[in-house]
Amino acid sequence: MYGLTYDQGFEIRPVSERHLSAETARQRVAIDTSYDVGSIIVDTPHHFLYFIETPTSAIRYAIGVGRDGFRWSGEARIERAREWPTWVPPASMIERQPELVRFENGMPGGLRNPLGARALYLFSNGHDTLFRIHGTAEYWSIGRDVSSGCIRLRNHDIIDLYDRISLGAKVYVLPSRPAA
Repeated sequence: MYGLTYDQGFEIRPVSERHLSAETARQRVAIDTSYDVGSIIVDTPHHFLYFIETPTSAIRYAIGVGRDGFRWSGEARIERAREWPTWVPPASMIERQPELVRFENGMPGGLRNPLGARALYLFSNGHDTLFRIHGTAEYWSIGRDVSSGCIRLRNHDIIDLYDRISLGAKVYVLPSRPAA
C-alpha cells in the first residue's frame, strides 16, 4: 500500500516502515455516524481524516495538521480538485517567508511541490478558504502539527482519497484540543 508507486510520470518513493504502524496505515474502520456518506471528517486533535463510506464505515487516513497559531476548524466544501497541482503561496505566507516570493506566480506540480500528488480545495460560502487537503512527500510529518493550516496526507493516501471524493463533498474540520 505504501511501496514504490508511479503516478503520471512521477516516482513516489515508498514510506519508510519506521514511519508506519497499524494505527497510522490507511484502513477501513467501523463508525457510527450521522454525517453524510461521501463527506470528510477531519479529527484534528487525533490526526485522522475519515472519508464516510456508509453510516457504519469509513476509510481512515493519518494526517498532519496546522501548527500552533495556524489551525482552523469549521465546515467547507470541496469545490476544486487537482492532480499534481500548481502551488501558489498565499500573500500572508510570503510575508512570513519572503524567500517564497519566487513562487508568487506558482510552482509547477512535482515531487518538490508542497501540495504533493493531489490537492482538494476547500471553500466556505462560495469563497476559497486558502486551506487545502493535500499530499506531501514529507511522510514523516504525518501525525504532527506542522503545516500552515492545511491538512496533509501521505502522497499514497491523497491519491486514494482523491479517487473516492466528489466535488461538492462536505468537509468538517473539528476543533483542536485547547493548549495544555
